[in-house]
Amino acid sequence: MKRRDLIRHLEQHGCSLDREGGRHSIYHNPRNKRSVAVPRHREIKETTVRTICEQIGVPKP
Repeated sequence: MKRRDLIRHLEQHGCSLDREGGRHSIYHNPRNKRSVAVPRHREIKETTVRTICEQIGVPKP
């Protein structure tokens, strides 16, 4: 999955960019107060996408 599509999916479900890390962007879900690191690669593996969505409490795309 492309990184921008994952970010768009997270933002549609209420998540927002918290801060920029060294090699990751940190997104925060204010509904359940969870955060997750999104790697800065053009393509992100589907297994990583599923793990990110589970960790932050968002349905899988």
